[in-house]
Amino acid sequence: MILTLTPNPSIDATMQLASPLQRGQVMRPTSVSQVAGGKGVNVAHALHLAERKSLALFPADEDDPFIALLKQAEIPFHSVPVNGGVRMNTTLTEPDGTTTKINGPGARITPATRETLEQELDKLLAFTDWLVIAGSLPPGAPKNWYTLLMERIRQTRPELKIAIDTSDNAIAEVGRGLECAAPTLIKPNGLELGQLTGQDGQAIERAALAGDISPVIAAASELITRGIQEVLVTLGEAGAALVTAHGAWFATPPPTVVLSTVGAGDSSLAGYLLARTEGASPADCLVRAVAYGSAAAGLPGTQLPSPHQLKIADIDVREFHLALLNSEEEQ
Repeated sequence: MILTLTPNPSIDATMQLASPLQRGQVMRPTSVSQVAGGKGVNVAHALHLAERKSLALFPADEDDPFIALLKQAEIPFHSVPVNGGVRMNTTLTEPDGTTTKINGPGARITPATRETLEQELDKLLAFTDWLVIAGSLPPGAPKNWYTLLMERIRQTRPELKIAIDTSDNAIAEVGRGLECAAPTLIKPNGLELGQLTGQDGQAIERAALAGDISPVIAAASELITRGIQEVLVTLGEAGAALVTAHGAWFATPPPTVVLSTVGAGDSSLAGYLLARTEGASPADCLVRAVAYGSAAAGLPGTQLPSPHQLKIADIDVREFHLALLNSEEEQ
């Protein structure tokens, strides 16, 4: 089973605009949708659509509207009570696919709620092959909570595969704690790769869009030397890169009319895990990740793709040999 932990879930509201966003003006969306979201929940949703056994763990009260949305989507879940409602994230989507996100802070996590969540996590790990810890940290959580969680898990399940997908201070803290506990897999975008390694993430993304992925591979390779086994970097329209101790691969996406980028990165992670758990090669895992991310970008709102919506045949993948590995092989 693939278990996802989303400490700060959200109700994702998407408003589709008929014209470009105009600040300070009254605008009327052509459509409005609400779905249960949060990075880990989105991953579990995509896995469920692919008929892969998964479970979403998160803090939320039984009578929260978020739970009703989960049941409507038939996403398998396990919740822990929390004193506060699940946050609302609002996305404004323009006709050209540009998205503006306004994310709520979320319910405050008390030490008691945190301990209950960790205890429930411990119970579920007995049935878990992969654990995905994803999303932002809720108010009240320690800034290094993800590192603390990995340290706790490694004491009892050192062989468990752990994937991390987060951003901002949370991912920076993961980077600072790699010597204490490193995930099996991490999935940053270009900006988050910079936050993780202390580099200019915007420069990394600009280089990738211009066709130069060497900064991506260099930064990801640094993470490999610090204990992470697999680094999957999603780069939007430029594609995605995968770096492991054995090499690096880069894949370009198929032609896609972008309707919304919300959930594209989460879908990429789900696609990668689907291929990874099937025993696919690194290149094929990357192709599946790009196929899922591109399919999600071509859907409106926070819709997540099913396997039949993928365009795998239209994806090109290239393999790169890391200079460090080449020099080791020559010795």
